[in-house]
Amino acid sequence: MKTVNETIKVIPLGGVGEIGKAMYVVEIDDEIFVVDSGLLFPENEMLGIDIVIPDLTYLEENKDRVKGIFLTHGHEDAIGSIAYLLQKISAPVYGSKLTIALAKTHLKELKPKQPVKFFEVTNASRMNFNRTHVTFFHVTHSIPDTLGIVFHTSEGPIVYTSEFKFDQSAQGKYAPDLAKLALLGEQGVFMLLSDSTEAERPGYTTSETVIANQLSETFYAAKGRVIVALYASNFIRIQQVLDKAKETGKKVAFAGKTLETTMKIAIDLGYMEVGEDVLIPLKETTTVDEDNLVIIVSGTQGEPLEALEKMVRKQHREVKINENDTVLITFTPSPGMEVSMYHTMNNIAKAGARVLTSAKNVHVSGHGSQEDLKMMINFLKPKYFIPVQGEYRMLIAHSKLAQQTGMQKSQIFIADKGDIVEFKNGKVRMSGRVTAGNVLIDGIGVGDVGNIVLRDRKLLSQDGIFIVVVTLDRKKRKIASGPEVLSRGFVYVRESEELLQEAQQKVKAVVEKYTEKESFEWTNIKQEIRDTLHSYLFQQTKRRPMIIPIIMEY
Repeated sequence: MKTVNETIKVIPLGGVGEIGKAMYVVEIDDEIFVVDSGLLFPENEMLGIDIVIPDLTYLEENKDRVKGIFLTHGHEDAIGSIAYLLQKISAPVYGSKLTIALAKTHLKELKPKQPVKFFEVTNASRMNFNRTHVTFFHVTHSIPDTLGIVFHTSEGPIVYTSEFKFDQSAQGKYAPDLAKLALLGEQGVFMLLSDSTEAERPGYTTSETVIANQLSETFYAAKGRVIVALYASNFIRIQQVLDKAKETGKKVAFAGKTLETTMKIAIDLGYMEVGEDVLIPLKETTTVDEDNLVIIVSGTQGEPLEALEKMVRKQHREVKINENDTVLITFTPSPGMEVSMYHTMNNIAKAGARVLTSAKNVHVSGHGSQEDLKMMINFLKPKYFIPVQGEYRMLIAHSKLAQQTGMQKSQIFIADKGDIVEFKNGKVRMSGRVTAGNVLIDGIGVGDVGNIVLRDRKLLSQDGIFIVVVTLDRKKRKIASGPEVLSRGFVYVRESEELLQEAQQKVKAVVEKYTEKESFEWTNIKQEIRDTLHSYLFQQTKRRPMIIPIIMEY
């Protein structure tokens, strides 16, 4: 007879209401397990921000209970914040050989405070803890050795699928473990957390063989260089390019530091097969006939758009796009980057190069579409379901797919960041919230840039800055020098002399009004200067620059 003695909590700290920044907490009684530690690339309004990571407050507050960190695959949205997490907590890290190797690269610049134990696991591994044991299964994604995670409880397994799709042509380290999925389904899955990224796309995700065939046709037909733009972590696409280059007798060069780093790791570990004499250094591409050359491009943090833009503007050190080139854009832009992508495509077209995108079958998603997602649910037959890894509308779409397979609304929980889905006393319910949200990384600053700073940056980018400098002689109670005004990004000074002179007079009047008083506070003077100039400058220009009064005395 089954003994029910566990309290189980599932808490998304990231990866819901967004694409990326995956981090899920599974609590079984007093033991905490962290699944993935990802990042999110900033949206357009996050001016100057480098990356976004989950708020780690809850894990920091409960760091003594964290028993392990489980990484499902080597993409930035799953491992990108691991260095920041290991600054806050000390726990062993589990993942496949490739995932662990890629995760370790994140620790080179931001070293953990204590030594970290890394454990390489496979789909045959079993890790034992006090309240659970953990097993793994292979799924198909755009990077090899992607693992789903299974936490075994007395109620049945809690399964996180990782990011996945079903591709009947997938082989080797990309092949899914269908037998294990079926076995889990027979045992009866208690709770399923499943990837929702393509939940709005009908049908099945296109097979990678379609892309391989299109690459062959493109490589054979190209009359000049072939430039392939992709994410540095899209291993399956890079392997296809290398294979087709060998098939068509072309040389391949990598352009991008992130790409070079990940490829060295992949090749050294045997995850990338490279034909003899296919790879050449980028600096040697000028010695190769353009008809026989392929350049794989990736940019900063794996974002290829920046590199392509430099190439088409003739600003890239080694590669400049010309009219004989064929450019394959084999990725989907990050949210908010669509406009930049179309701008870059237009510039490439203006340069006379041929541009091919997903419409020409040079890219397919690494995530399952609607039929793939329903197949996963039918394989595992979960009692409860939590859609994850997707924006809110995608989570809703995935919940509807679950209902199409026969699940009831009462079995489905759409959680926001920080929501607690709790099983206790035989019932599953939403039982509250923990601290969750975004932490913005700007340079070496972690979380020191918030909404107020972003608001100021947005204001500066829109209407510029207006600085007023006044020096006071407090003893004589008069202005010693100034007011002087400095403007950047607000108006062109030489054409706005009358405006600036009037602004100086208004500031002078404010200062003199206060110096006539028995006593005065600089704070009051500064605030009235701001208010007076805000009103005057908006009246004259309909702009609202950031106004900074500087008052000095001697």
